[in-house]
Amino acid sequence: MKTQKRDTQIRAYHHGYQAGVKGKSLSACPFETFGSEKRYQWTSGWRDGRRDQWSGNTAIGGLHKIAL
Repeated sequence: MKTQKRDTQIRAYHHGYQAGVKGKSLSACPFETFGSEKRYQWTSGWRDGRRDQWSGNTAIGGLHKIAL
């Protein structure tokens, strides 16, 4: 049985979250087209990751967000 690929928007969110937790800049977004759904998901994940990093929830508390 073939495995299905994960939804690309969900993957974009998780990659953005991981970038935010690591402290990367918002300009590190790999999706260049403004207004695209993937860019929106990536920046949403990045904001959540930065918020969790600032509040100190990157160890155990943030694991549920990055588990694929």
